[in-house]
Parts: sequence; C-alpha cells; structure tokens
Amino acid sequence: MKIISKFTYAVFCTVLVLGTYSCGSDDDGDVVIPTDNVVTIATGDSDLSLLVSALTTADGDLVSVLNGDGPFTILAPTNSAMEAFLTANNYADINAVPTDELQQILLNHVIAGEISSSDLINDAAGYEQTSSTAGPNGSALSVYFNTTDGVVFNGSATVSTADIAASNGIIHKIDAVIGLPDLTTFATADPNLSRLLEGLSAYNFDYVTTLQGDGPFTVFAPNNAAFNDLLATNVDWNTPADIEETTLESALNLHVLPDANVREENLTDGNVSTIGGQVSINATAKTVSDGSDPATVSNIVSTNIQTTNGVIHLIDKVLLNPVFDPGLIN
Repeated sequence: MKIISKFTYAVFCTVLVLGTYSCGSDDDGDVVIPTDNVVTIATGDSDLSLLVSALTTADGDLVSVLNGDGPFTILAPTNSAMEAFLTANNYADINAVPTDELQQILLNHVIAGEISSSDLINDAAGYEQTSSTAGPNGSALSVYFNTTDGVVFNGSATVSTADIAASNGIIHKIDAVIGLPDLTTFATADPNLSRLLEGLSAYNFDYVTTLQGDGPFTVFAPNNAAFNDLLATNVDWNTPADIEETTLESALNLHVLPDANVREENLTDGNVSTIGGQVSINATAKTVSDGSDPATVSNIVSTNIQTTNGVIHLIDKVLLNPVFDPGLIN
C-alpha cells in the first residue's frame, strides 16, 4: 500500500466529510490508511513472536532497518515455521543460531518494494531479489515464486496469510523458513528447469553434489524448451537420460564455468573456459554459442539468478560441442 502524505490525506478526508462519509474507519467500505509499520504489526501478532525474537537477536540491527521508510515486502515465517527450522537444523532455540547466519536468513525474507499477492499471481512465476547479501562477493540472493498452487517461494514456503498492509510495506505470512539457496535449489523449485534436473540426475553423475559445493560456479542453464528441442532431434530420446552418457556429460560440462560468479554486468565478448571446454559469449547480443558446425547459438533469456555458491543464466538451446581456441592446440 502506498504511503499518502499528510496533506493529501487531509484533503482526502475533507472530500469524504463533505460527501457525508467518515475517514479512518473500515466500516461500510471506507478507506483505511495503515499507521503501523511492519515491525509494529509483527510485534503485535502472537503467531510471529519467534520471528520478532530472531529480528532482535540477529546481526545488523534488523529492527531498525525494518522501522525505516521502505517499502518492504516481508515474507514472515509463523512460529510453527520457525520451530520447524530450529528442529531441522538442531538448534535448541533462536539464541543457538549464529547471529551472522541468522541475519542473512532473515534478510532472505525481505524484498525491497511492495509486492502484493495479486502482483505475484498476475506474474504467475518468476524471480525476485531479496535483501540477503549471502551470494559470492556480497551479491543479493534471488527467490523463486510460483502461483500454480497457492503462492509458493523456492518450492517450499507457502503463503498462509497474504496482504497484511503496513505503513511501510506489506507482510505475507508463510508456513516455512526459506533457506539460503544453492544452485540446486532453483533447479528443483523451478518447473521450467525440470529437464535440466533430469539430466543432472541421470546415470551416476555427481553434478547435484558438485553444484551444492562451495563454488562459485556460473551456470548457463538450458530451460525445458531447450532440452525439448534437443530431444526432438532423435526419435530414441524422450528424456535427457535417453541421451548417450558421454554425450550428455560433455554437454552438461559445457554449461558450467568453474571458480566464477559472473553476473550479467560482468559478461564480456569472447571465449570462456567451462568445465567441458570453451564457449563463445556475445555480451551485447546476450548469446552463448558452442563449436558446432554450424554453431548452436543460444539466447540468454534470463540472468542473475543468484545463489550462495553461484549464479544462473537461463538459455534457450543446449550447447553440445566446445569452442576450441586454436592457440591452445599443440
């Protein structure tokens, strides 16, 4: 809900009075301007008492931050959600959570700007940037939402009570704590990456374990349309697991840059080394291509999906053959 200046509010009330309506009440459908901020509302809600306790315990003086102008969108875990988080991570209570870790977890529930449930439903699915800076080099983390069955964040936290209006933002209660994501989180949560997940899990590959490691990695992640186009080229391929093992493995390797968190603003023209060889990037055109003849040129359709151990850029074609730098061949 947008903040209305005192002058505008006074004029608005005067108009309503002249029109024989009351102001400042929700009776008979009158407009109510919330006066309490997100912290005050959370403090007054007994079902958010553990969240409030966490805010006062964590590093970063988060209470003061959220007392600010905002606006903020707060994804507020209920007490049962907080209790489940503590139990799952073997913490006796909030005070047992390292305060720096707690800070980043809580900031992962804060999105700059005011986003209503109707905004999310209208978009259907997508990514937002949270206030957590737990990514490599202090990069802000992403959070994925999907509204196919309720409003769900990162495939695990569902909105139980939406659109609690505050003077400096909006609160949505959720039924689970949203953990800090690694690269596999979004491959699991985003249904548009289900084909990629099938490929990563095929045969005896160890990609899932690898992509949960320290990294950082930059992943050019083919979406479902990319994999479906590839599968359509062979009548014997119905899923990525039908692709011959060495072919699939070499292709997957070609989509991962090791030891780098290369965000869109840092992409540059030229060849870059992946786990499986080199690919060519055109940063201006936002494409990445392999060494096929003719080359497979894939559009980078979405960028900067940030996790704790790397960044994902979605692409619309599967790369198959590496670009080799002739200077590297003896």
